Amino acid sequence: MFSTFNLNRKLLWALSAGCSLIALIAFTEARQGQKRCQQVVVQLDKVDGHQFLSRRDVTGYLTNEGSNPVIGETFDKIDFRELEQRLLRHGLVKNCQVSRDLMGNLVVSIEQPRPVARLVSFGPDLRFISGQYVSEEGRFFPISMNHTVRVPLLSGGYFTKHGTLTDSSSRGIVDLLTMIRKDAFWQAQITEIDVSERGAVTMWPAYGKHRIELGAPINLELKFKKLKLFYKSVLSVKGWNKYSRVNVQYRNQIVCE
Repeated sequence: MFSTFNLNRKLLWALSAGCSLIALIAFTEARQGQKRCQQVVVQLDKVDGHQFLSRRDVTGYLTNEGSNPVIGETFDKIDFRELEQRLLRHGLVKNCQVSRDLMGNLVVSIEQPRPVARLVSFGPDLRFISGQYVSEEGRFFPISMNHTVRVPLLSGGYFTKHGTLTDSSSRGIVDLLTMIRKDAFWQAQITEIDVSERGAVTMWPAYGKHRIELGAPINLELKFKKLKLFYKSVLSVKGWNKYSRVNVQYRNQIVCE
C-alpha cells in the first residue's frame, strides 16, 4: 500500500513537471513570436570562391524590392514558408532556408546553382548575343551581373526544341558537361560545344585548330580515354595544328584529317 502511494506521488510529480515544461515552452514560443525582426542576416554559399548573388539581391527578392518589408514585423506575422517560396522563384537560388535566431534576426541561407556550361546563340558576326547558364542538374538559370564563371560555351540546333536538359533524353549532354567540369585538363581545353538537332556533339579546343567530333554523348569515358591518348601520343609528336578534324565516335578507332 505504501509503495502504491509513493508510485502515485511520483506519477503526479512527473505529470506536473511535464505540464510545467509544456507551459514554459508555449510561453517562450508566444514571447518569441511577439518579438520583432531586428534585421535580415543573409548567408550565401560560394561558387568557385565567388557569388552570383549579393546580400542586397537576396533582401530585394525576400521583400519584393521593399514592397513587403520584414524588419519591424513580429515573427508571428512572418510566414517563413512563403518567404522561401518567394526566393525559390528566382533562377539564381537553388535551395534556401529561412529561420530566426534568438537575437531577433531573420536568417536566410542560400545555396546557389553550380554552372557546367553557358548556353548561347550567335549572330552573323559569330559573337554570342544572349545566354544563360546550365546547372549540374540540367536546368537553365540567368547570367549574373556580379560574377562570370569560365565554362564552355554551348550552342546548336538541339536547344531550339529543348528548353531544359532535365529530361531523360538529355542526360548524356549533362553527363558530358559534368565530366568536362570535373577534369582539370578538359576544363581548360574544351571551350565550345555544339549539339546538333539530332544530338550529335562537336567540341572545339582552346589549343589546336581541330574540331572534335564526339557523336552521340554515350560511352563518354571510352571516348575521352581515346581522345586523351591521341593528345599524348599523336599531337605531342605531330604538332597541335596538324589536323583539322578528330573523330572519336566510332568504337576502337580514331579518325583524323
